[in-house]
Amino acid sequence: MRVIAKKTIVLFYTEHKDAKTALGEWYAKTEDSEWENFAQVKKTFNSADYVGNGRIVFNIKGSQYRLVALVLFRIKMVYIRFIGTHKEYEQINDIENI
Repeated sequence: MRVIAKKTIVLFYTEHKDAKTALGEWYAKTEDSEWENFAQVKKTFNSADYVGNGRIVFNIKGSQYRLVALVLFRIKMVYIRFIGTHKEYEQINDIENI
């Protein structure tokens, strides 16, 4: 899969240094994957949740942080739409359109 954009990850862990290792692992596993459907995502990240409209929520660092990505299986692209704390994630009103 191709992750767009790594810069978002770097900016986040620059501010939240404790997330660097976990986000690095998420990025490496995602880039190495060739997912064709959500079931394959679940095999890689068993705590991932599909929330609609192509969006998948990933727990980062034991659910301390959340990453929401738009996953386009056909073209093998993962667009990071949000990275934040669990509390910030809970404040999202329209997760399907983030």
